Amino acid sequence: MKAVVQRVRQAQVSVGQQCVGQIGAGLLVLLCAERGDTPAQADQLLTKLLKLRIFSDAAGKMNHSVQDMDGLGRPESLGALLVVSQFTLAADTQRGNRPSFTRAALPEEGQRLYAHFVAQARRLHGPVQTGVFGADMQVSLINDGPVTLILETRPGH
Repeated sequence: MKAVVQRVRQAQVSVGQQCVGQIGAGLLVLLCAERGDTPAQADQLLTKLLKLRIFSDAAGKMNHSVQDMDGLGRPESLGALLVVSQFTLAADTQRGNRPSFTRAALPEEGQRLYAHFVAQARRLHGPVQTGVFGADMQVSLINDGPVTLILETRPGH
């Protein structure tokens, strides 16, 4: 599985003109399931995501995880997740000018893994908003830092 993780001051996802998910300070997670990915890989990615120390402490060092945010006592530090499915992260752009998406999980499998990831995130973390799997979505955000990371799991790792 792959994820692009952005530390944000705020983010929202809309379908058409309707906002379907919105957070304050936290993490925007663009999530992609690839062929052969498993629930165990989703769990591994989530564990890494929740423990990433990418929020600043009082000295400005990245020492806090998204799970630490609730305990920091700052009202702007909500520590929420906005998880948006994004199969285009599986794009193969090595040949030609049109991306190939053959590495992306089939829609049914991708939706199952996305739903698993979100359910586990809600169980382990709590404040989780989502987009709509397979929908044409518009995502807006204020990137904080900016801090943007790529997380990836591989079978057997």
